[in-house]
Amino acid sequence: MADSELRDDREKGRLEAYDDGEFVGHIAYFTLDFHPAALVPVHTIVEPAHEGKGIGSTLVREFYAMAAREGVPVVPLCPYAAKWAQRHPDEAPVPSAELVTEAERQAKEHPGL
Repeated sequence: MADSELRDDREKGRLEAYDDGEFVGHIAYFTLDFHPAALVPVHTIVEPAHEGKGIGSTLVREFYAMAAREGVPVVPLCPYAAKWAQRHPDEAPVPSAELVTEAERQAKEHPGL
């Protein structure tokens, strides 16, 4: 992504990627209402014309960095984010089983994601 920009829209639950001002992809997520809170990515979507350019990886890496800055874990329910986390264990701490169970339960309450 040559001239990329990432924007977090917490209210909409979207981390969006733009390349030269053009929307190229996003992560749909929600904030887990639990203790501890967590960020839960549900889908990583890259526009078809921009696939294969590393946009998905850039989004997931920033998502984990954003969570780290906020001091909260990530529970990757998104299959792409989960695979990325397995390949990058130094950047993606594994959440507790309790958080995963609660995230799965709360994901059912967010049918629009």
